[in-house]
Amino acid sequence: MTTPVVEHEEEAWRGVAAEEIEHVEHAVGVKLQARSRKLLGELIRPHVGKAALAVLSVLCGNIAVLAFPLLIAATIDRGIPAATRGDYSVLLWCVAGYAVCAVLTTVLRYSFLRLSGRIGQDILLELRQRIFRHAQRLSVGFHEKYTSGKVIARLTSDVDSLQDLVEEGLDSLFNAGLSLIGITIVLLWLDLPLATVVVAGFVPVYFMWRWFRRRSILAYRGTRGAIAKIIVQYVETMNGIRAVQAFRRQPRNTQIMSRLNAQFRDANTDALSVMAVFIATIRTIGNVSLAIVLAWGAWRVADGSMELGVLAAFTLYVLRFYDPFDELAMFANSYSSASAALEKISGLLEEQPSVPPPASPVPLRHARGEVRFSDVEFRYTADTRVVLPSFSLHVPAGETVALVGATGAGKTTLAKLVARFYDPTSGVVSLDGVDLRSVADDELRRAVVMVTQENFLFSGSVADNIGLGRPGATRAEIESAAAEVGAHEFIAALPDGYDTDVRKRGGRLSAGQRQMVAFARAFLADPAVLVLDEATSSLDVPTERAVQSALETVLADRTAFIIAHRLSTVLIADRVLVLDGGRVVEDGSPEELIGERGRFAALHTAWRDSLA
Repeated sequence: MTTPVVEHEEEAWRGVAAEEIEHVEHAVGVKLQARSRKLLGELIRPHVGKAALAVLSVLCGNIAVLAFPLLIAATIDRGIPAATRGDYSVLLWCVAGYAVCAVLTTVLRYSFLRLSGRIGQDILLELRQRIFRHAQRLSVGFHEKYTSGKVIARLTSDVDSLQDLVEEGLDSLFNAGLSLIGITIVLLWLDLPLATVVVAGFVPVYFMWRWFRRRSILAYRGTRGAIAKIIVQYVETMNGIRAVQAFRRQPRNTQIMSRLNAQFRDANTDALSVMAVFIATIRTIGNVSLAIVLAWGAWRVADGSMELGVLAAFTLYVLRFYDPFDELAMFANSYSSASAALEKISGLLEEQPSVPPPASPVPLRHARGEVRFSDVEFRYTADTRVVLPSFSLHVPAGETVALVGATGAGKTTLAKLVARFYDPTSGVVSLDGVDLRSVADDELRRAVVMVTQENFLFSGSVADNIGLGRPGATRAEIESAAAEVGAHEFIAALPDGYDTDVRKRGGRLSAGQRQMVAFARAFLADPAVLVLDEATSSLDVPTERAVQSALETVLADRTAFIIAHRLSTVLIADRVLVLDGGRVVEDGSPEELIGERGRFAALHTAWRDSLA
């Protein structure tokens, strides 16, 4: 049984924990906001001159708008009485002044919208390009843990939130802010006692504004996270639509999407509720202030201490005084949404490549293809197991090495290290005696080419996809590369030959044809080191036989790493490494290992029996 003392202590500890959590959340929120403001400042800085012109135009426009009630007051108190005496000059001047202010307001409003619109679109263009460029620079390891759906969310829905801010929010901010300042000055000038009533309303408005800002930012952080999850789920579903339909996953996906949509709806409802409370409170404060002004002002007009025109102008200003708070609330809403989006975007832009470019690149010149692993240890993240424990290997230039082993033995990890998609946790991977971390990325990509099982093709012609291997290659060189790997015959048979559009992800071609195009692309690149990671897995038997003979020709005088479960591909290697747990347990030529009756020999026997 818990004693009262213990209960009191538990409550105290809970209070301390809650206070600590709140303190941490506040510190994180401050850091996120500072990061997003820094990004916003970087985006706005190049447009300061145009922004100043935009502010000047809206300032002049607000001055013209502020003149309307004063002209009405002058008309009531001066123009109409003078007109009744036969002097229409004051009335005409008031009407002419009103017309001029109306024209100026229109022209200046147009100028502001043009300038602010151009600035906003330039900022959005720069931000989209910056996100896209940065996402391409980030290492493969980042994209393997950060889903493509999240990147899409950063580039679409989050940028759209910023677009709402620059298209409508900034207009509301400048107009509302300048209106508040201008109206306050005019009210104080027109009648100080009545102005104190209006200014007194600032006190509750200030505290309400602070509450609104804090709650709206939290609410919109929830909306940005919710919409990102929806986009991630949608992208995953559409990318895996064949599996979705084949395994009848539609109900489960619908259930997940319904839950995510409900979260997004609730987050938006929360944000709108906060805004509704703020606007309703401001309206109440404004109506109370207006009632006091009318009552006190009417009493003063009655006793002759105040002119009717001044009260009319004062009333018009008070009516306009609280309207800007609605606009400011709209701006704050847009800003909260944009701020939450900027926090997400700035987080992505702060990500640094885990495989950074060298500060002082060492020229590789004409790569020969000698690869060496020197005491390499590797793990994918700090909290995962070691994949390669103190691994050393020397592959002379021109040697073809086949990597064999069970799933998880470390074969693909070796290939990724050779291609420098990752850097070793410790030790050195070198090419021709140069640490890969010291080789410029452009030189490394020319020297080392990797062909994977995925064999991604871009929308466009077959020739364009092969030509990626060597930008600027002629059509004759492209066709020659295709012929070397045995792809020319099927490409020529396509509706438009080499000009045939492969469509999205190469969907017009079979899996085997996509791999043949990827081979041609790699061979055209003519690298010193070629890495084939399960690159023949999608080939049928006739195509595989054609590729085997092409491989023997193309791999000659070139360093190659072959990862394959098909031993027909492995047998063309000069050397076979059998891996287990990131260590080499067998090393020798295919013939030598078959004769030793070890693991590779057992694999060879099983493969030969499967062909019988």
